[in-house]
Amino acid sequence: MIQHYEFGKIIVNNKIYTSDIIICKEEVLPNWLRKEGHQLCLDDIKDVLNKAKPKLLVIGCGANSVMSVLEEVKTYCAQNKIELYILNSYDAVNLYNKFVQENKHKECVFCCHLTC
Repeated sequence: MIQHYEFGKIIVNNKIYTSDIIICKEEVLPNWLRKEGHQLCLDDIKDVLNKAKPKLLVIGCGANSVMSVLEEVKTYCAQNKIELYILNSYDAVNLYNKFVQENKHKECVFCCHLTC
C-alpha cells in the first residue's frame, strides 16, 4: 500500500522514494526513467507490461498532470484488454490503494511520475 504521496516523494511499504516508480505485483521498481521526461511512450513500460500481463494499468502523470501519455500506450492497452487509468498522481495513488483494498493490486501495474 502507498502510505503517502506529495510532490517529489512517495512512501510505499514504509520506504521513501524521491524518484519516479513503477509498482508491479507488489514489487517497487525505483528510478523509473522515460525516453522523454514528461512523455510516456510504449517503450518506457512495454517490458514491464509484457512480463506482468496486468489487467489494470494506473498511470500517475504528476501532481499537475504534466506528463503526457502517447496514443501508442492507449492502443496497446486496448489491444491487450488492459484497463487504463490516466490520472494526476494524487488520484492515481488513491485508485491504486483502492485496488489494494479490493485485492486487485496483483493484477495492476502502477506507474507514477512524482513531480510536475
